[in-house]
Amino acid sequence: MENIENKTMEYLRKMFSLEGKNIVITGGAGSIGSKIAEGFGKSGARIAICARRNYDQVAEKLQKKKIDARGYYIDVLNKPEIEKCCSKVINDFKRIDVLLNAVGGNIPSATTSKQTSFFELPLEEFEKVVALNLFGGAILPCQVFGKSMVNNKNGGSIINISSMSAFKPLTKIPGYSAAKSAVSNFTQWLAVHFALEYNKNLRVNAIAPGFFLTKQNRFLLQDENGNLTERGKTILKHTPAGRFGITDELIGVCIWLASDASRFVTGTVIPVDGGFSAYSGV
Repeated sequence: MENIENKTMEYLRKMFSLEGKNIVITGGAGSIGSKIAEGFGKSGARIAICARRNYDQVAEKLQKKKIDARGYYIDVLNKPEIEKCCSKVINDFKRIDVLLNAVGGNIPSATTSKQTSFFELPLEEFEKVVALNLFGGAILPCQVFGKSMVNNKNGGSIINISSMSAFKPLTKIPGYSAAKSAVSNFTQWLAVHFALEYNKNLRVNAIAPGFFLTKQNRFLLQDENGNLTERGKTILKHTPAGRFGITDELIGVCIWLASDASRFVTGTVIPVDGGFSAYSGV
């Protein structure tokens, strides 16, 4: 019995293992990117933490946990800077197997409120949100890193981060909802494009987190005393799990999408939302 259990565990370990894989994480110094990076590293991957700031510090923290990680500067809204980053990563790692695009977020100035109506939202604030989430959070990194990845004999995996707002547009955040809907659409488009035109083993998927308390959305979900806002209460009322997500709970699905366990999965947008997208409210 023990021998059978050992074989089973070894089979599963190999299926979900990231050993030998080189993973680039844009936005890798953020709360979500750094947490998933740790999960990737503990599964055996080498990690390139790419961010505008704190990339070296995050890489050092991972190194202290015996994870092979390096930090790189990147500006995801500046294509030449992305290209410089990509060149440095390839010089160090020789090959990129997985790209996780973890850049994104909303900004208060693009959010409707009692003080600011939809009619008063400045175009430039809309543009900032769309640029950050769609161009910087998906398209530009996929162009640059993807150009290298299409040459991988064994393919690879690109993981974008969409949102519940792409499934059901949320009140107050029109720019963010529109941008994340575009991320989902682009993910499906790129999955087909890469498979038909370049490499059938290069997969493109996205995860759509439900409601996780982050620096970007805390002001909408909690007041200054840490109590739930009316919006926060409504969200939990419509989340069957009855709570906000914990960042660690994004790790498993990302390991699955990065590993060979999902090698026939491409063009999907996977909710990680405690049932929010499945609940009709009745």
